[in-house]
Amino acid sequence: MEFDLQRALDNLQLNAEWVGLRQVSEKAATRYVRDGHPEDNQISRTQGVMVEVLANGQFGYAATNQLDPQSIQAAAEDARNQAIAAAPWAVHSFTPAVRPKAVGQYSSLVQQPSNAISVSDLVGLMTQVCETLKVSDKVVQTSALAQTVETEQRFVSSNGSDVYQRFFFVETDYTATAQEGTVTQKRTDNGQLARCYQAGLEVFDPGAVLARAQQIGQQAVELLSAEECPTTTTTLVLAPDQMMLQIHESIGHPLELDRILGDERNYAGSSFVKLSDFGTLVYGSPLMNVTFDPTVVGELAGYAFDDAGMPAAKEYLIREGLLLRGLGSLESQARAQVPGVANFRANSWNRAPIDRMANLNLEPGTTSFEAMIGSIESGIFMESNRSWSIDDYRNKFQFGCEYARRIENGRLTTTLRNPNYRGVTNQFWRNLVQVGDRSTLGIYGTPYCGKGEPNQVIRVGHASPVCAFTNIEVFGGAA
Repeated sequence: MEFDLQRALDNLQLNAEWVGLRQVSEKAATRYVRDGHPEDNQISRTQGVMVEVLANGQFGYAATNQLDPQSIQAAAEDARNQAIAAAPWAVHSFTPAVRPKAVGQYSSLVQQPSNAISVSDLVGLMTQVCETLKVSDKVVQTSALAQTVETEQRFVSSNGSDVYQRFFFVETDYTATAQEGTVTQKRTDNGQLARCYQAGLEVFDPGAVLARAQQIGQQAVELLSAEECPTTTTTLVLAPDQMMLQIHESIGHPLELDRILGDERNYAGSSFVKLSDFGTLVYGSPLMNVTFDPTVVGELAGYAFDDAGMPAAKEYLIREGLLLRGLGSLESQARAQVPGVANFRANSWNRAPIDRMANLNLEPGTTSFEAMIGSIESGIFMESNRSWSIDDYRNKFQFGCEYARRIENGRLTTTLRNPNYRGVTNQFWRNLVQVGDRSTLGIYGTPYCGKGEPNQVIRVGHASPVCAFTNIEVFGGAA
């Protein structure tokens, strides 16, 4: 990052209570192969500076991709004018306390850097994935995606902040679609774009990648002749790759303080959670322990500081089923008077930070997978999200999975296709009866969590063990 951001800040001529500059530079490389043929092979770059200004107790924002003193000065003046214009309609008056001084650095832990594998070798591996996915002529379509993203970010402010953070993201997706007659089934690598990490090119170990591709293709074909998932109320066991979606939609979004305060109601929705619920609401069973933890190495949304300069730390949102704190930045905490976390995040240089999830995890319990399945007389085990539907309050939901198996007399038996389940958030989590131990833990992520106006699509990580829930409505896709 050659532009002298600190000098640009020092040279600003502006009457304001606080000023911050956040420079972001990002390079993304996409390699996509479908049916063994390369279809997308590109590199994109973006960079710019967001200027934040606090004036008359309000924040204003303006961004520029012109990295010169005149453009930064113009953006700062625009941001200050916005803040002044907003002051008469303020819902809260802020002070620089919501932008604490922060100094430090962070870098993703990478074993193999971006040049460890040549472009031709990576495209060749994606081609091999497609060939391996096609385990029979019943597999009618295959695809393999490898995307790497390198991001540099520096944040300086008038009260002495100076934070540099460098991220390396790897996002993959392998898919096989099988068809026989009128039946079509799709199997992916733990769900669409679920294998996303903060890591290096060590993710593309050929042996591990091709072994997973083989299994994906085999299971896609297996689903063609599988039984339809029955319609019943039973014990449901969810694999970590589906728990990712369950945590994201029924814990992450409803606990965002800006939603609860009404900021997102017009677009992304609100929440069934009320401010008075923090410290009092029994969200789930005593086995439910949910943490916000951007410090987990390798998980997609790790960092040392959020975009307001708040240091990242592991915090319990829910402990032994009791709701304790929200996913709210220092701004939201000041408005709501509810404890929050370091989750003020923007997805690019041209977006203002808002309350976002980061790494949101369900802490492991003490039950092995074998013991969990062995204790269930009758139930269904589901893997890999396929579809989701949830109301604007993140309360009533219906989720579909790619792959399932019956649990009969303590054993996994028949494969089931088109498995779905539904529930209501608090009731569902209060039915949590077993939580897998650390050996069952899976770490996944998504690069496409959307929220905000203008929209921001951001990276989120989720870790979870296998979990069992009682008295859950499940159903299939048969007419």
